[in-house]
Amino acid sequence: MRRGNEWEAFFNGYATLYMQEVFTKNTVKEVDFVIEELKIRPGHRILDMGCGTGRHSIELAKRGYKVTGVDISSGMLAEAEKAANDVGVRVEWIHADATEFKSGKKFDGAISLCEGAFGLLGSNDHPIEHDLTILSNISVSLKPMSRLILTTLNGFEKVRKCTQKEVEEGKFDPIMMVDNIVVDWDTPEGKKSSLVRERGYVPTELFMLFQQAGFDVEHIWGGTAGNWGRRKISLDEIEIMVVARKQAKKTFALDQSNRNCHKGSFGKKPIE
Repeated sequence: MRRGNEWEAFFNGYATLYMQEVFTKNTVKEVDFVIEELKIRPGHRILDMGCGTGRHSIELAKRGYKVTGVDISSGMLAEAEKAANDVGVRVEWIHADATEFKSGKKFDGAISLCEGAFGLLGSNDHPIEHDLTILSNISVSLKPMSRLILTTLNGFEKVRKCTQKEVEEGKFDPIMMVDNIVVDWDTPEGKKSSLVRERGYVPTELFMLFQQAGFDVEHIWGGTAGNWGRRKISLDEIEIMVVARKQAKKTFALDQSNRNCHKGSFGKKPIE
């Protein structure tokens, strides 16, 4: 059975307002960028993990790509389906938690943009296991050597704006880089609010997580929506971007024989 979390309730309430946000207005240029970096051609199959209202999925479908959009929010998917119907394109929409998504298909590329599930934690989610599971699910769904573009919250920005008082009050956890924040949204019954958790990342963590999930990181750039580019990260911007390629064969940083060699190199007897 698919499980929900606090983010699902928020996005269900936020769905009809999402496309009014200014950061959604650069879709065509963003998809141009996605096509260049994923190195994909029309007819290729693309996974959009955390697709939201489907703005990237729909633009890709308009250009001849076969797209599967996955999201935890039925409200966001309803908006996506309406938008796809309005322009006459077909996208496969799947209502699922990204940590539980499995597909029998193999994709030629994947995107997970504007915090498409990655870094958005439910109250019971482990801050590392949650996101590693999402990356692993994407990796399993991709063909070897296919690429993923992911944007996530910038840990540098979170630390630079945080105060020690917020740490002491439990609003920010500097060990796990997690913000505990209250989000509000309007409903026909009135305003609702919920406490949610979001995790920021620094590049060294991303390199290690992607490696564990079977990816080689090719680039880490500044990636804030509306200001994408092949550029250095700004410490105060909201998001950063990872471009990674699935390994030809999943490897691990150190297998048992390598660990033995490293122990020996530091003057300790290798395990026999």
